Amino acid sequence: MADSPFHDRDGFIWFDGQLVPWREAKIHVLTHGLHYASSVFEGQRAYAGTIFKLRRHTERLFFSATELGFRIPYSADEVDAACYAVMKANRLNDCYLRPVAWRGSEKMGVAAPNSAIHIAIAAWEWPSYFSAAALEKGLRLKIAKWRRPDPATIPCRAKAAGLYMICTLAKHEAEAEGYDDALMYDWQGRVAECTGANIFFVMPDGSLHTPIADCFLNGITRQTVIELAHARGIPVQERRIMPDEMARAAEVFVTGSAAEVTPIGEIAGHTYKVGPLTRALMSDYANAIGK
Repeated sequence: MADSPFHDRDGFIWFDGQLVPWREAKIHVLTHGLHYASSVFEGQRAYAGTIFKLRRHTERLFFSATELGFRIPYSADEVDAACYAVMKANRLNDCYLRPVAWRGSEKMGVAAPNSAIHIAIAAWEWPSYFSAAALEKGLRLKIAKWRRPDPATIPCRAKAAGLYMICTLAKHEAEAEGYDDALMYDWQGRVAECTGANIFFVMPDGSLHTPIADCFLNGITRQTVIELAHARGIPVQERRIMPDEMARAAEVFVTGSAAEVTPIGEIAGHTYKVGPLTRALMSDYANAIGK
């Protein structure tokens, strides 16, 4: 099943309040969310039957919908319960979950304020986002030609489908050149994030530095790792980071619900070791999720 296309799998998807057979969870080709990116989503993981920080993910889903000007027609409690119902229906304990909400097909055009709002939740087995070899030696990143836009031009605090278009382009280009992923700068040329993960730098004095999340998503895993670092007494600075500072970093890692905590071995010619602080935070995160 892991290699099957996502439209052709066994199982069930929660779709507008009902569990429906996986292959029957369909939308019309003229759905507004497909044409105009009026869609928001979440990515979350369950470990040993428990969805990590589920309510924070659900709250962000609702916030993202509000940022795009629509209201999800279910309560947070109902969405949380549906996530577990999907896991149970698919007999999953360790899995990835994808809630998604979007405007429907009642109106075709840029403006569609009265379109019905739909929501679906799928879950599937998804092991580590990167290979064991990559995790051991660290990922290789190139610098993306695409930049995170000025926050005055996008709803950057939302986890919205349209914001990932340039991420797909950047990751495709990186993989075509033999890299694992791409590092994106912001619209002013400062370090921002990878295509689907936030980035951290361990500086020579042992402090942890990460870009201010003001033009990209302040990830829940990012927030968790900052909390874990504080618990260890590690100083954390959220600040503007310029590209020439990457040469000074002793260790680098990225964070995300899919990526978890993943070390970086190279960024555009700068090389790094998978050092003790990265390994410590990888271990702390594994303990936090019960892995």
